[in-house]
Amino acid sequence: MPTPVEVLKKYWGHPAFRPMQEDIIQSVLEKQDTLALLPTGGGKSVCFQVPALMMEGVCLVITPLIALMKDQVEQLRRRQITAHAIYSGMSYKEIDIILDNCVHGKVKFLYVSPERLQTELMIERAKKMNISLLAVDEAHCISQWGYDFRPPYLQIAEFRDILPPTPVIALTATATDQVRQDIQEKLHFEAGKVFVQSFARANLSYSVRWSENKEQKLIEIFKNVPGTAVVYVRNRKRCKETAQALSKAGFSADFYHAGLTNQQRTQKQDRWIQNRIRIIVATNAFGMGIDKPDVRIVAHLDLPDNLEAYYQEAGRAGRDGKKAYAVILLNQKDLDDLQTRVEQNYPTLDYIKRVYQSLANYFKIAVGSNLMVSYDFDLKSFSSSFNLSHFEAYQAIKRLEQEGMIQLNETFYNPSKLYLKVDKKKLYEFQIANATMDYFVKALLRIYGGDLFSSFQIISEAQIAKLLNISTEEAIKRLRFLHESEIAIYDQRKEQPQITFLTDRYDASKLPIDNNLLQKRRNLQLEKMQAVKAYAGNQLRCRTQMLLAYFDEETYLKCGICDNCLSAKNSLITAEELQAIRIEIQKLLKNAPDTPENLIENLAKHYRKNAINVMRVMLDQEEIAYNDKGRLELKQR
Repeated sequence: MPTPVEVLKKYWGHPAFRPMQEDIIQSVLEKQDTLALLPTGGGKSVCFQVPALMMEGVCLVITPLIALMKDQVEQLRRRQITAHAIYSGMSYKEIDIILDNCVHGKVKFLYVSPERLQTELMIERAKKMNISLLAVDEAHCISQWGYDFRPPYLQIAEFRDILPPTPVIALTATATDQVRQDIQEKLHFEAGKVFVQSFARANLSYSVRWSENKEQKLIEIFKNVPGTAVVYVRNRKRCKETAQALSKAGFSADFYHAGLTNQQRTQKQDRWIQNRIRIIVATNAFGMGIDKPDVRIVAHLDLPDNLEAYYQEAGRAGRDGKKAYAVILLNQKDLDDLQTRVEQNYPTLDYIKRVYQSLANYFKIAVGSNLMVSYDFDLKSFSSSFNLSHFEAYQAIKRLEQEGMIQLNETFYNPSKLYLKVDKKKLYEFQIANATMDYFVKALLRIYGGDLFSSFQIISEAQIAKLLNISTEEAIKRLRFLHESEIAIYDQRKEQPQITFLTDRYDASKLPIDNNLLQKRRNLQLEKMQAVKAYAGNQLRCRTQMLLAYFDEETYLKCGICDNCLSAKNSLITAEELQAIRIEIQKLLKNAPDTPENLIENLAKHYRKNAINVMRVMLDQEEIAYNDKGRLELKQR
């Protein structure tokens, strides 16, 4: 049997593993339940893909992100590894064929969403499969203490119970100690191993820049720091406006968001990856699964809701190990808006029920029906039809998604597919009976081959039309005729956002949502928002230390390259002034622990200018320290 390194070289072309990868792989090969915490860009997928290739059977990968599923399946196929994904919006027949191929050992990797594990079809077929490994990606979603809790993840443990003893590997980039414990408990780990790579990024300089004109500040940054960049903003309108402002200033820039067509998104993304444009301005829909190592700057014009999201997005810079920058551009209004926005993310339970009832009416769904059924979804049309605010309706839908009742996929794209459901004899009879279709069927077989009889094949109506010298509309018409004649299943391309009902439809008045739990989640998100505000507003402490402390990783080492560390190096103050300010700070802290901002406010005006520098010295000399509430206090001597 080949070694893990030999498998890595054969399929990925890499001569060696990154730190910790080989230890994680060895744990999986020993059939240990394994939790792996690797930062963004740390190579999580290799940790389950390599051992799965060394084991007999299919690796079942559970992930909530359809875009990531498709991307990883495509990457595996390019390496000549058989992989499939099942997600909302696919036809029953296509799912049936994929699962059948898994049962008969023709598939090495099967990617599914956690909701899929609850379906009877999946459960019955899984019992017949030889599943070698369960890989749970984005594992923080299993914990209600995480930043992106998904109730269907809680069903994974039940799914494990229907299988013979099968090891599980759980992977995530961001998890506090509480979330790590929760992951192991909820997945029913048995004597599992936990691997945690440091959250520190030695080459990544974090900074916060205060500015009333953030676009101008952004332009200054791009003039001073060369290289590829990502700029994250809150909404689609600002995406386009910021990209236009950067282009006007002479930079090669474009924008990316979920409202673009798949073709537009792919073109923009490819141009950026190939360095044909320097800067991409995007919403958080951008970046997942993209492994571009030479990003030099990740800038945020709007604050993210939590530090987990910020760490992941900022971590897309400097994956090549070279110096890179993560910058937040900020003003006081941003801090005020952040609190308002997070509060608005949690509408009342009555409003959530109203939106759920409106969705049922919109799609004409009867109570007790439509489990795992997907629909094209236009938020603007929906909210207008029921006199709902677009923003509030969207937030209610996100809460229903968080409760595991529906799934909203805003970037859905499914290419056209074709499957010949009859055998060759029946197809020949059809060609004899429909002479005008004979040349069309022959063309399909010439382009896509006999695989059309065994599985759904991705097709291009434009390619078919070009070969036959007909219009694309005519090609579509003939494909529909094959479908209507029950010769083939023609699944025409879909690009609209999709909404999927993950449960049978409830009576909205009896919607099983625990209002107390809803409020707890709201309060948890408000706590996470406060952590973002504390990080952004702190001009004193090393930013890497702050991020590490948030993820329960304590260190006394400073990064030396963040804005606060560099400011400390460049400060000048006389010994007399330092001592005078030190005494005043000690007096204030004897009363009670306090924030740096409040301490400065309570000092005499002529001391305020250098107070930050004195606090840095006092921290270095361990006279003061941050407590668990992020306030400074005197250390006991």
